[in-house]
Amino acid sequence: MSRPGQQSHLHPHHQPLPVQYQTTPEGIKAAEDYYNNEETSQSPSTNAAMSSPARFALTDLLPLPNSALKIPRLGFGVYLSPTQTCIASCLAALKLGYRHIDSAQYYRNEAEVGEAVRQSGLERSQVFITTKILAAGGSTDKSYKKCVESVEKIDPGEGGYVDLFLIHSASSGKEKRKEMWLALERLLEGGKTKSIGVSNYGVGHIEEMKEYAKIWPPMVNQIELHPFSQQRTIASYCAKNSIVVEAYSPLVRNQRAHDPTLVSLAKKHLKTPAQILIRFCLQKGWVPLPKSDTPSRIEENADVFGFELDERDMEALDGLDEGEKGAIVEAVVN
Repeated sequence: MSRPGQQSHLHPHHQPLPVQYQTTPEGIKAAEDYYNNEETSQSPSTNAAMSSPARFALTDLLPLPNSALKIPRLGFGVYLSPTQTCIASCLAALKLGYRHIDSAQYYRNEAEVGEAVRQSGLERSQVFITTKILAAGGSTDKSYKKCVESVEKIDPGEGGYVDLFLIHSASSGKEKRKEMWLALERLLEGGKTKSIGVSNYGVGHIEEMKEYAKIWPPMVNQIELHPFSQQRTIASYCAKNSIVVEAYSPLVRNQRAHDPTLVSLAKKHLKTPAQILIRFCLQKGWVPLPKSDTPSRIEENADVFGFELDERDMEALDGLDEGEKGAIVEAVVN
């Protein structure tokens, strides 16, 4: 359903150029054929996507509820990446074919993300950018102003926008959660964001929104997700309500890289433990947001579409779940 300020068509960034075609002239026609193939935009709920996960691609998109917008299946995280490093890392990611960058007010690098997109030579509409409001301002107007300031850092000038604006945390209390959501709805209505959502929200937080939200459900819930903390209650709830689930810290900040199950699967598939973790998220239907400032690892983290974890692999990874104890940042309260 379209709303004022929302796009009613697909932006060009929703079909980024496949990596293998970016620098080879002979790939142009193949890329055009790719773009004309409706199957390249898949939802994890479709039979084709679930039965043939190896068909996932860096160019894949997922539909957002209450919106004509689609979100790239793989994102690039910039958590606390400092100024010049952030610009360089984003440029490396964009060159490799990433078209989805996840920032936040808390990360203090919104302006750097915007600068990287401008330096990349890509059109603004070719890159899906997310940011998050950290804390309520004290009124809906003040929270709205904080959000507008973020948009102006990322995409300054008339017509500037972000693709997705999230509430960063549910920890502020009911009234402040309401204040921030109303500010995001206003931002959406004014066209300064294309979609809105939440982060670190449990089932109760999302149900509570029905009391005050004009737009429900939220389009996205970004939570910590990896085999060691699978947050099955909220993940299942989001799936039932068509809320796209984004997975932050999918690499567990490298703290579990030597886990025997991960190491074994990495050897089996001739991949790294990080690639196994990202692939796990993809096959779960989540949108992973791996973060790295090392160019070789940025490239490695995108090389997860040429293999498939089989049923036994997924069962082995499912068996690693430690519930709340497995979280390294936050397990939501349901």
